[in-house]
This record gives sequence, structure tokens and C-alpha cells, in this order.
Amino acid sequence: MPEHSDPRLGLLAITDDLRDGSDGLVARALAAERGGTTMVLLRLKHADALTLAEVGRALVTALTIPVVVSERLDVALACGAAGVHLTSSSLPVIAIRPHVPADFLIGASVSSASDLEGAAGASYATIGPVFGGGPSSLEMTGFTRLARACGIPAIAIGGIDAETAPRLRSAGAAGVAAISAILGSPDPEAASRALRGEMAAP
Repeated sequence: MPEHSDPRLGLLAITDDLRDGSDGLVARALAAERGGTTMVLLRLKHADALTLAEVGRALVTALTIPVVVSERLDVALACGAAGVHLTSSSLPVIAIRPHVPADFLIGASVSSASDLEGAAGASYATIGPVFGGGPSSLEMTGFTRLARACGIPAIAIGGIDAETAPRLRSAGAAGVAAISAILGSPDPEAASRALRGEMAAP
């Protein structure tokens, strides 16, 4: 597994919804940043492009940590985000890389070996779901196999909490990503601090 030293990849908080409006989401993201979250992924499945751009711009303005936008390269560029995160239904990384700045982050979702080709050349890969008990859960063995095969820093996703995070660090994860465990938590700052503490523990 490749060595990694990018501090941005340690703890990725994924947005859940706009239940408390744009201002509420920004406040939760700021709390998460104070607790040690190192990057925010803007993913609002049912929001239109204009809403995504407005929320993205608000997050980019408020946070000092990088903001990446799920799937929508146009929105990421429009709101000044640090990068875009691609899924298996997006264009492959190789099709996007020549058209963005050299320091633009490109993430890729990997859930099986069939996703590895499309992720080639990405800045990082989120691999999962690792836990959850469903038929698609990779568990530790599957995560380790895909993390080694992808050849780029691997961020574990799926069923991540303060109990599972240390196991993934030991398996070579560059970081972990969470939705409900961070921005869905009643206290995103404390939740982030707990996860970062577990990832950093010897």
C-alpha cells in the first residue's frame, strides 16, 4: 500500500441534508472542522445545481479545510471547491485530469475491483462500504484487498465510528469518511474529535 502524508485525507465528513438550511449545514461543518475533520464532501442527492453551488460557495468561504463536490465538476469549479469526487457512474478520472488545475483534488469511489480502472490517477479513493452487515459490505479483508490494488491513498467509508476507525488505520487506511457519525451527529465537533483521536492513537 502506498505511503501517504496528505493531512487532508485523515477525516472526511460527508454532508447529509439541508434539514437546518445552508447556514445550519455550514455551522455543523465548522464544528466538525474544530473537532479535527480535515475535508468536507458536499453531497446533496436531491439538490439542483444552483443550490449545490450556493451551498458549496458558503462552505468554501467559511471553512479553511478543503471542500470537494460529489460528481458535479461544473459545480466544483463554479464555487471554487478544492476538488470533485467521482463515482462509478461519473466520467473516469483520466478524462477529467487534463482539464483541471494540477493541485485540484479528484476522488473516486471504489466498491469492487471493477471500479479500479476508472479510479486510476485519482488523488484518493474512498473504499466501501466496509461495514454495515449487508451483502455489499467489504469487511476488513475486502477493504485491504482493494486498498492495496488501487495504488493511491485509500479512505475507508461505511459503518465508520470510533470503534471501527482504529481497525482501519491498522489496515493501512489513509483516513476514514463518515456521514451520520460526523455531520449527522448532534455534536459534530465532539464526534470529529473522537474519530481523529482513534485514528491517531498508537
